[in-house]
Amino acid sequence: MKRLAPILSRARIDYVRKVVIAVIGTTVLLLGLALIILPGPAFVVIPVGLAILASEFAWARRVIRRGRIFVERARRSLK
Repeated sequence: MKRLAPILSRARIDYVRKVVIAVIGTTVLLLGLALIILPGPAFVVIPVGLAILASEFAWARRVIRRGRIFVERARRSLK
């Protein structure tokens, strides 16, 4: 049973880390969405929240990738 203790505690640590990152990233993302209506740098805060979430979640990495493609296409169309 002693051999399983480090494995179980490591799994618990990973789970807690993922939950903490999810809460912080979601909070920053929601703050950024609120800043779309309120005065503030929404277009800076939203990508920061997504970057925090992308450190743990694949869907956030895909959103960032799509955002980069969108921005690149917008730049090309303005030239």
